[in-house]
Amino acid sequence: MKNILIVCLGNICRSPMGEGLLKQFAIDNSLPLQVSSAGITAMVGHPADPKAIEIMKKRDIDISQHAPTQLTQELLRQMDLVLVMEEWQKKEIGCLFPSSYGKVHRLGKWGNFEIPDPYRKPIEQFEASCQLIEQGLRDWQERLWSKHV
Repeated sequence: MKNILIVCLGNICRSPMGEGLLKQFAIDNSLPLQVSSAGITAMVGHPADPKAIEIMKKRDIDISQHAPTQLTQELLRQMDLVLVMEEWQKKEIGCLFPSSYGKVHRLGKWGNFEIPDPYRKPIEQFEASCQLIEQGLRDWQERLWSKHV
């Protein structure tokens, strides 16, 4: 699985953090992954949330140039794996784009958790969501890329 899309609602908080974290993992481990992110109702024209930028900066990852992308059928068609934050997002994508449903999974699938939306909440909520994203990515990494690391 080389083309991975991380999806949340607006593509300004959770999915940009997930994209940044997974891209850094790929670089650190010389994995040929193509990672991007999108939103079911992307806030196109807005930057990444300043709190998300701050949280990622603490991890030496710069998402300040992130530009939200709207989820489309064409984008989904290019992907091998689509990771969402919450179960309702998986169902929504299945309704909107039925042909893509089989490649859509919850980021917290293996740990059986969802990643709450920190939008318009205190920075502590962004940190908590980021930690869950990191855990979810670690779980996926163990299953998909651990033999390459």
